[in-house]
Amino acid sequence: MPYFDFLWHGEAIEHIAEHGITPEEFEDVVLHAERRGESRSSQRPCCWGETRDGRYLFCVYEYADDSTIIPVTAYEVSRP
Repeated sequence: MPYFDFLWHGEAIEHIAEHGITPEEFEDVVLHAERRGESRSSQRPCCWGETRDGRYLFCVYEYADDSTIIPVTAYEVSRP
């Protein structure tokens, strides 16, 4: 599994909290994603995966560099 640092800023933490998601949940889904792709609306990298409590999340992020992820948004979605 690749190693990534996550570069959090207050706006991203607040934004995902509005969707009931913690930074720890976001990081866990990104690091253990079931599926990866590109967001249709922003063309940013994204992924889908399950939290430890069974919720299925869609996470969007950017790469600051090869080993640093900048979280953008995340929210719960239905399984495909």
